[in-house]
Amino acid sequence: MSKRDYYEVLGVAKGTDENTIKRAYRKLAMKYHPDRNPDDEQAAEKFRELTEAYEVLSDATKRARYDQYGHAGVDDQMHDFWGRGGFQDSHAFRDFGDLFGDVFGDVFSGGGQRSSRGADLRYNLNLTLEEAASGKEVELDIPKHATCDTCHGSGARPGTNPVPCSTCGGHGQVQMQQGFFAVRRTCPTCHGSGTRIESPCISCGGAGRVKVNKKLKVKIPAGVYEGAQVRVTGEGEVGKQGMPSGDLYIVIALKAHSIFERDGADLYCTMPVTFPQATLGAEVDAPTLGGRVKIRIPAGTEGGRVFRLRGHGVPDIRASGQKGDLYVRVNIAVPKKLSGRQEELLRQFASEAGDEVYPDRSSFLGKVKEFWDELSGENKA
Repeated sequence: MSKRDYYEVLGVAKGTDENTIKRAYRKLAMKYHPDRNPDDEQAAEKFRELTEAYEVLSDATKRARYDQYGHAGVDDQMHDFWGRGGFQDSHAFRDFGDLFGDVFGDVFSGGGQRSSRGADLRYNLNLTLEEAASGKEVELDIPKHATCDTCHGSGARPGTNPVPCSTCGGHGQVQMQQGFFAVRRTCPTCHGSGTRIESPCISCGGAGRVKVNKKLKVKIPAGVYEGAQVRVTGEGEVGKQGMPSGDLYIVIALKAHSIFERDGADLYCTMPVTFPQATLGAEVDAPTLGGRVKIRIPAGTEGGRVFRLRGHGVPDIRASGQKGDLYVRVNIAVPKKLSGRQEELLRQFASEAGDEVYPDRSSFLGKVKEFWDELSGENKA
């Protein structure tokens, strides 16, 4: 059966640059990779075809020969390529570490042991608005793994040492044949450590680490917000085989406040004032996180008016030394229970004042009258 054009296989035009060829190969190879298509011979053949095309087009010398002579110019080389076990020794295979390391893990890596840093930990911490605004030192009790004091992390009984794994020869990986090509996988016996323990430590059972509850004092900075994460380096799970520990992330949750709402570094509250205060004007005490602050309510203040108190919000954690503002929204409180005398005075006021003292109401009623007059005229017509 005749071979397909290599450019057609990768879906690129002749003359395409190297980076475009690599991107095209990555996209198609991920789709047809045998790990994603187990027991699918058609996918394996497609993957073989893609790899052969990439092996030629990603090499300047082979590509030039292919462009000039076609398949005849590279067939001998490709026969040698597959004859020596596929792409495991070719530059295409070496590129796989970059192309697929994030997708297929260590399948294409050529390195040895793969010990890794310890896992990161998360701890949820509830704070009041006041605590978040001022900052706080907290003492936490963190359940985690720590290095075993008996074996110092080796997992072996004192006086003994781990020995090389017989399955992988101490490399941490084994090579396996998969269809047309060879791949490397983490050793199933030692799980990548390259060693095995013949005499396990009695304290940790060979794990090299033990479960503990560690007390930590952590300074929570002023201005933290809902969902913020405070990172404590090295206080996560201890790493295996002497690798670094992970980090601890303290996730902030804020409790609801009875007076204030928060948006970023700004605070908002609604403050009721009486009808006489709003009408005649008054000096009232507004609540802030730092105590009372007097604000002047001008005569004729309407409900919904907002007063801005600069610098009375919370510290802006993104801008050192700056604080947000407090926005106080005025709400006109309507009296619910009146004595006979109070009701009489209020009726007298309403009678004497009329609509003249309510310019907004007078304007609205005027517009309503005009609307009704126009509507009435249209109906008569």
